[in-house]
Amino acid sequence: MSLDITFLGTGSAYPSPARGASALVLRREGQCWLFDCGEGTQTQLMRSHLRAARITKIFITHLHGDHFFGLPGLLCTLSLQSNADPSKPPVDIYGPLGLRSFLWRTLELSHSQLLFPYAVHELVPTRDQCPAEEFKDFSGLDRDEAALQGPPGRVLHLDPAEDSYLLVEDEQLVVRAFRLFHRIPSFGFVLEEKPRPGRLNVQKLKDLG
Repeated sequence: MSLDITFLGTGSAYPSPARGASALVLRREGQCWLFDCGEGTQTQLMRSHLRAARITKIFITHLHGDHFFGLPGLLCTLSLQSNADPSKPPVDIYGPLGLRSFLWRTLELSHSQLLFPYAVHELVPTRDQCPAEEFKDFSGLDRDEAALQGPPGRVLHLDPAEDSYLLVEDEQLVVRAFRLFHRIPSFGFVLEEKPRPGRLNVQKLKDLG
């Protein structure tokens, strides 16, 4: 399995002419996975060797603007570059509780209709991930309306046994989120490659004793 990482932005708080806000892309087996999507990420993608159309998964660490304000614009640009295809798998977006409502409301208010499906999988934080006075409960945010009209997706709770959230699992790897402490609830992401059997010529080993 080949993996490589491209940093699109490493700036904090706001973008600058020479440094984008937080965003990086992991390329894996022809797919691109985007981690954070600060303002200007789509412009940085255009300057890179990457193809934005290959983004299949997006992971948002937390809901500070410099980590996700670029997401609605990126999705709209991807839509402009797409053909309508109802059979296309959805772009999976993972992030803290409240992200589904933000995206749905933003796209609704701007009358943006995406030509591809997307799903938002929300991580339910625990109260010890930030100072008590900063914690906000978004569990009821547009829940009824968004459930009827908004994008599909799962609500993911902490697995106490693993102390993490299981996001993705296939025959090659497992992706989990784990809790971080910040001014607001934040998450880190771990990609763990599964053990791979070696390739041995058993008969040749026997012949060599």
